[in-house]
Amino acid sequence: MMDWTDRHCRVFHRKLSRRAELYTEMVTAPAVVHGDRDRLLGYEAQEHPVVLQLGGSDPAQLAEAAKIGADYSYDAINLNCGCPSDRVQSGSFGAVLMEKADLVADCVAAMIAAQPRPVTVKCRIGVDDQIAEEVLPAFLEKVAAAGVRHFVIHARNAWLQGLSPKENREIPPLNYELAYAMKRAFPHLELCLNGGVAGLEAVPAHLEAGLDGVMIGRAAYHDPAKVLLGADSRLWGAQDPVATAQEAALAMRPYIADHLAKGGRLHHITRHMLGLFTGQPGARSWRRMLSEAGGRRDAGLADYDAALAQMSGVPAG
Repeated sequence: MMDWTDRHCRVFHRKLSRRAELYTEMVTAPAVVHGDRDRLLGYEAQEHPVVLQLGGSDPAQLAEAAKIGADYSYDAINLNCGCPSDRVQSGSFGAVLMEKADLVADCVAAMIAAQPRPVTVKCRIGVDDQIAEEVLPAFLEKVAAAGVRHFVIHARNAWLQGLSPKENREIPPLNYELAYAMKRAFPHLELCLNGGVAGLEAVPAHLEAGLDGVMIGRAAYHDPAKVLLGADSRLWGAQDPVATAQEAALAMRPYIADHLAKGGRLHHITRHMLGLFTGQPGARSWRRMLSEAGGRRDAGLADYDAALAQMSGVPAG
């Protein structure tokens, strides 16, 4: 989710679910070590539980980045071994690491030794023409032996040449059965599924198949209500923080007001909220009004309230 999500997006998603575990966009270890840490790693306390997702392939550098992440009190540190973009491949991390299980084991061992937070791994089932049924169990065994107990498996091969990142999320066939088989083969590991899950209604079947969780990325971004609204009651038997998309939008109002008061722009937050009313009457006007306001530096709460009022028929505030 590089260039998509940020701390504002996570706060918004947290208004829809208190229990879902939120991930940062992938941040490279060199950026964490040498860059503006508060800008890259800062977040709101309400985001917990939140996981820092790192990209890298140098054990010492990843260890230092993981320690910095722990100092920022992230609940876990995740190593991305699944992203197929050219930008990631050029840095020798992401999905290309599926070909380097020994290196991944060295990386996670260093990350675990450097700090107290759990270290997790997000991976593919293989890359290019690798035989996933052979590669994935060997990868899990090797990396688990280094101390990782939680994996998120994107149930497709990644093609490192010839497919764009978008095509890599759509063209390689899904193999959910292999993910289920890995849970049977490694019952002591926490294995979660990623890939092709478009809404909350699809989650229970994967849990009933034995998996420990489901990660949903772009679907949660484009249609957050479909994925997150009602998740707490349905999956955890807990009270939902809001009952409707309108309530979620109202719950964001104090956060938006605070951001504006600190000199931030409305668009910083509302660009992540354009899909909140997907499928509902008025959704197009909501997107249009917020998008038009986002082009103005002086856009404020009045613009947000106007967009919300046309959705509910009742002035916000």
